[in-house]
Amino acid sequence: EVQLVESGGGLVQPGGSLRLSCAASGFTFSSYAMSWVRQAPGKGLEWVSGITSGRNNIGYADSVKGRFTISRDNAKMTLDLEMNSLKPDDTAVYYCAKWGGSYYYHGGYGMDSWGKGTLVIVSS
Repeated sequence: EVQLVESGGGLVQPGGSLRLSCAASGFTFSSYAMSWVRQAPGKGLEWVSGITSGRNNIGYADSVKGRFTISRDNAKMTLDLEMNSLKPDDTAVYYCAKWGGSYYYHGGYGMDSWGKGTLVIVSS
């Protein structure tokens, strides 16, 4: 059974940093692309970032480009999201999601498995 468990969320002040992690299990992590997706209170899903299985291609939404960094450790089966220069608009539940193949679709939502999310609140 595929399991994706996010951690690292919390309350942070504007301009601060936070690192999210996603622990994967139940599948061959190194064979699949992964993404982070977020949902702000009262709003729809927003694709944040994606990374191919071999880490050779990485993409970001314009709203986070230059501030967020996605990474993965295939040996440890973890996916991370380093978030810097956080803004109140970054407040959301952040989800880790698995694609059905080695590549992701930039801005897409066709992932086949999702975690339960971790809440990030950016506020003073």
